[in-house]
Amino acid sequence: MAYPQILHHGAAHGVTGSCHQLLMDQQHSLLIDCGLFQGAETSSDGLSNASQLQVDFDTSNIRALIATHVHVDHIGRLPQLLAAGFKGPILCSEPSAKLLPLVLEDAFRLGISRDAKLLERYLKLIETRTIALPYKTWFKIVDNPQLHARIRLQRAGHILGSAYVECDLHYRQSGEKKRIVFSGDLGSTHTPLLPAPKSPWQADTLILESTYGDRAHESRATRRKRLQGVLEKALADNGTVLIPAFSIGRTQELLYELEDIIHRMKFDSADSPASLAEQATSSKTTHWPNLPIILDSPLASRFTEVYQQLQPFWDKEALKRVGQGRNPLKFANLLTVDSHSDHLSMVRHLAQSARPAIVIAASGMCSGGRIVDYLKAMLGDPRHNVLFVGYQAKGTPGQIIQQYGPRGGYIDLDGERIDIRAGIETLGGYSAHADQQGLVNFVTRMRHWPSEIRLVHGEDGAKVQLAQALQQRYHHHERSLTIHTGL
Repeated sequence: MAYPQILHHGAAHGVTGSCHQLLMDQQHSLLIDCGLFQGAETSSDGLSNASQLQVDFDTSNIRALIATHVHVDHIGRLPQLLAAGFKGPILCSEPSAKLLPLVLEDAFRLGISRDAKLLERYLKLIETRTIALPYKTWFKIVDNPQLHARIRLQRAGHILGSAYVECDLHYRQSGEKKRIVFSGDLGSTHTPLLPAPKSPWQADTLILESTYGDRAHESRATRRKRLQGVLEKALADNGTVLIPAFSIGRTQELLYELEDIIHRMKFDSADSPASLAEQATSSKTTHWPNLPIILDSPLASRFTEVYQQLQPFWDKEALKRVGQGRNPLKFANLLTVDSHSDHLSMVRHLAQSARPAIVIAASGMCSGGRIVDYLKAMLGDPRHNVLFVGYQAKGTPGQIIQQYGPRGGYIDLDGERIDIRAGIETLGGYSAHADQQGLVNFVTRMRHWPSEIRLVHGEDGAKVQLAQALQQRYHHHERSLTIHTGL
């Protein structure tokens, strides 16, 4: 067998379950991510995540697991990996090392056991195995007479701590050298709080995500205006806007944008005071200064606290706001709901209240978490709205509501059929994933372009369109490219 080789154990035919194995030689391999499958997507043996969570590949020669970031579709199968016998280190960035225990604790409680002692032993094991790597620093994996292998993490701009991975391989007997780059999830150039990713110097082979390989995102300013416009329209009937959001990444981005909208509206109001008549008719003046932004997700609240502790990793714009005395993630309008009893009280209150509010709650795809209680209480009332700002995987409740809600359809939640009368909105382009141009730029801004690209983490249509765009760019520059869309 010729080396290196790459095996894909997840996210080869969809966007969840990311798991890629780099076979460096017969004795040594690296595992890049080990994530959960979500919705209707399946593991490599074709079984859905409802019946198959265990790791279904040999782990005996895996020398390390590299976690590109801490979303569960990238690290959620870590307990199963350990159970399968993996004994190597867990390598990740410094911010990810602080966030990882929170994610894994939640995943362990939901998917394995709520036994406190078992959880404590598990988290202690994770802590002893985790090695936090600074960005831009090489870390040696293998060094023997046959093979020298090292890896380096670079900022990916997806969520705080996200990284893409550069793997350098030197086969000493043949003299062959290879650089293989795993993109992980690449962020948009205008993701709030985070510096945009910069391309590596070179790659021979690139494993590239393709989530939005068929789309173009709008500018940050346009996106913020659209967010404000959609919210003002939805709040005009004094209902609640429900925003399902991942506890980490999307929630903090939304808080950042909402704080900025409120800041701008207060600033505008102070400069141009409205008359009483204008106040009575203007949704902008009436809603924003005192509009409650309710964060109803204990896990998201904990993540948000850690995000604030990791300010040195924020981008220049975010740090500038902090220097101006603003707190983008902890502002006056923000209310957090902690206990389950307070959560249930909030659901009842908002379902009956005639006062507008915005609720951010997990899970992002409505497959569990506190958002489900809000949906059950509010989907049947046309005063309320659901705003989707993130990807909804096939088969998830979020995807069903998003697709059938505007048609007057229904959904089953916890065995209860609910007719969807609430307004359903989708804010396209509000993504922490790079669009087609961003992905193409990541490739073509390298000094030495890869001769092989393997597209992962995307639906078939997105992969095909991204492959076409890359082939056109290569052809224009008279370069050759082998590109794989079906792995």
